[in-house]
Amino acid sequence: MTNEPMAGGVNTVLRFGDRVHRPAGEWTPAVHALLAHLAAKGFAGAPRAHGFDAEGREIVDFLPGEVPDSEVVVPDEALVEVAVLLRALHDASLGFVPPPEAAWYFESREPAEVVCHGDVAPYNTVFRDGHPVALIDFDTAHPAPRVWDVAYAAYRFVQLVEDGAPAAEQARRLALFADAYDLADGDRAVLLDTVIARLDHLVRFMRAQAAAGHPAFSRHVAEGHDSYYLRNIDHIGRHRGTFAAALG
Repeated sequence: MTNEPMAGGVNTVLRFGDRVHRPAGEWTPAVHALLAHLAAKGFAGAPRAHGFDAEGREIVDFLPGEVPDSEVVVPDEALVEVAVLLRALHDASLGFVPPPEAAWYFESREPAEVVCHGDVAPYNTVFRDGHPVALIDFDTAHPAPRVWDVAYAAYRFVQLVEDGAPAAEQARRLALFADAYDLADGDRAVLLDTVIARLDHLVRFMRAQAAAGHPAFSRHVAEGHDSYYLRNIDHIGRHRGTFAAALG
């Protein structure tokens, strides 16, 4: 069967029919165990893992659909559906017991309420007919508080960015996302600080990977992605009052 290179991301990914072969890492056994747990719980919004190929790459399902880029602005209906999908993922992860000596791409964070996806964004979401149906690329999954994942997903899907919609519209969509997830009051109170912490974590990680010679992250830094995230941290700070008021 002929392989088909797939665009996007920081890894070289090949498609063979209804399977995708991706570079594996020390975290892959834990991710495969998580995907098996999610399948056993009946969560259909993630690929299933099928071991490794002869070259040591992981094999996972190819999920048909459209995967948009990071700047897409989805309509309210899809925004709500992403939040519901994320909530279902988190709830399905409850009770997961990592394999002995499990390693994760990102460090675990306390309180480890659920297993977070770690990179919920349009570019890791499969849409069909305009509706989000699955999340892909679970490399960055790790135990963490729910709000850690919600914060980054909200940043990406609400588009809490300096060059986006007016702050009042961003605030409305942020509240819509939090409501659809059914985010607890305590998490709402720390959501904005968590978005900022998550972006700061991303900048530090990106710069560290670039300094270590990772080609994709080196390109991102050269293109100014890190500076853009820092400006969006400032944007959130400038409009904190508007965003906080919408969250209630």
